Amino acid sequence: MRNVSVYYGGIRALDHLTLHINAGELVALIGSNGAGKSTTLKTISGVLRAKQGLVEYRGEDISHAATDHIVAVGVSHCPEGRHIFGGLTVRENLRLGAVARRDEQTLQRDLDWVLEMFPRLQERLNQLGGTLSGGEQQMLAIARALMSQPQLLLLDEPSLGLAPLIVERIFQVIRELKARGLTILLVEQTVHQALDVADRAYVLESGRIALEGTPDALKHNPQVEEKYLGQG
Repeated sequence: MRNVSVYYGGIRALDHLTLHINAGELVALIGSNGAGKSTTLKTISGVLRAKQGLVEYRGEDISHAATDHIVAVGVSHCPEGRHIFGGLTVRENLRLGAVARRDEQTLQRDLDWVLEMFPRLQERLNQLGGTLSGGEQQMLAIARALMSQPQLLLLDEPSLGLAPLIVERIFQVIRELKARGLTILLVEQTVHQALDVADRAYVLESGRIALEGTPDALKHNPQVEEKYLGQG
């Protein structure tokens, strides 16, 4: 993202934002509520459009690309709030994640893979999404995003509102995905956990990058300690 500005009406949500993610990296995006974190992910995935600047993915300008094209080239967005289809079964939700795919053999392989990663979903394949617990819905949202075979996964607040044991499992999965070489941009309210899994991190304030660095450097930054880590 280069000098990207995004507006909600007359309100500027992103202000000449510039950031990059290297292939295979897990980059955390942290900041207060309203800082522009979710807006950043939505702009990459094409849900929102940049008024200024460039969003580039693997050398291609996707600033104004259709969302289905952005998914097809390898970007998948798991949004805050899960947004699963409550009236569809777990199986149907997962198939929708792969709706653009035509490779039935590898599709079944990936379905088996995500169900192995989330055994609870295997047990509830024919259950309606809306009847799942919050943690199960989050697992389904992540699994659905993975069914498109992404090379870049945008994860927005995956631990929000979940019990500690479920959060632990979600972050275990994030580590597994990172180990497989998946590139991940993670927005996470629990800053400690975000920094524990990240290779690099950005601190976003009022739509601008305020700080950037390694997790260790940011953990020992007095501003980050006081504002986001509850120290100082």
